[in-house]
Formats: sequence, structure tokens, C-alpha cells
Amino acid sequence: MDAVPSFAGLTLAEFEQRLASVKPVPGGGSASAIAGSIAASLLAMVARLSLDRPKYAAYEGTCMRALDTAESARPRLLSLADEDARAYGAFAAARKMPRGTEAEQQARDAASQAAAREASEIPAAVVRECARVIYEVEAVSGRSNLNAASDLEVAARLAAAAAHGAAANVMINLPMVGDEPFGAALTVELDGLLEDIDRAAAAVMERARAGSLREPEPE
Repeated sequence: MDAVPSFAGLTLAEFEQRLASVKPVPGGGSASAIAGSIAASLLAMVARLSLDRPKYAAYEGTCMRALDTAESARPRLLSLADEDARAYGAFAAARKMPRGTEAEQQARDAASQAAAREASEIPAAVVRECARVIYEVEAVSGRSNLNAASDLEVAARLAAAAAHGAAANVMINLPMVGDEPFGAALTVELDGLLEDIDRAAAAVMERARAGSLREPEPE
């Protein structure tokens, strides 16, 4: 498989062209990570639109924390998009290894399981990062610039979609890892995160429609 360039260095049109091509990378895992990065960018925008404005002075701490989270999540998720593509490449290469002898079959199986594990761990990291983003989206909803409430809702929807997409990639790769305790533990973790993410997204949508401010976070 051809070397995968950093997606952060591509224009949006170039990335979409690669995504639409017959090549297997980038695929759904990378698309999910990039969607999460866009959600983080929207969170950063709303935080910046709320800081240094007297009307939202009571929420400065919340908005600053959200901005810090967003600014660390954006490049991390872009990096995970690259890592996801490389992990798929490693798995595809492992599946092409020779298997004519017992020794070759064992080597192929071991390489495939290691690659599948990495291809599960990377999208799991995307889910965790999206959870970090949406928790802050929820925290600033009703505590930030009301003119950007719909932008927060978009951020919540994107982060939730990205998390569910990444989780789907985890679940399809787990059976090939060959480690039931690892798979069971990761499944439980992701199920819990997705429930929290969906709950946070629903709260953001409700507050966006309310169009009013709420109490500052307790100190």
C-alpha cells in the first residue's frame, strides 16, 4: 500500500477526493477523526466568541477551559486520522503475508492480530477524544455566546457522529485481535462513553432551542 501523507497537509477538496476514490484509505476511521476535529474547531470558535465580552464574564473560566480542550483536541484528532490510515495499511500488509507453511501461517496470524489490535486502539482513542470535546460543548452550552448556540449544536452532533463512527471501526476489528478480555473491556468502556456522549449531545440540543443562559459552573 502506498505511503499515506498527513491529511492535515491536504486541502479539504484533496481529502474529499481521496476519500471518494477506490483506495481503502482514507476511510471511515479517518473521516470520523476529522469530523471530531471539526467539532473541536467549532467549540474553539464559540469559546472565543464568548471571551472578553461583559455579558459572558461569569462564564470566563468555563470558556477558557473549553478553549484549551478544543485546541489540544484539534491536532490530536487530525493525528489520529493519519494513524488510523497507517494502522489499516499495516493490517492489509499482514493479511498479504505468505501462509504456505505452518511457520508462515503463525507469523501471519501474529502480525494480523497485532495490527488488528492497533486498528482497534486508534479509533477507540478517537472516541475518547470526542468525549472530551463534547463534555466541554455541553459545559459551555447556555454559558457562552447565545448567537452561536447553533454552532455548539453542530459541534455536538459532529462529535457524537464521529464517536459512533470510530466505535463502529473498533467493533469490526476486535474479533480479529484474538484477545477476548481486551475486547470485552474495550466494548464496555466504549458503550459507556457513547451513552455519555449521546446524553451530552441531547442536552446541548435542548439548550440551543431554549436560547437562554444558565447558572455558571460551581467553583
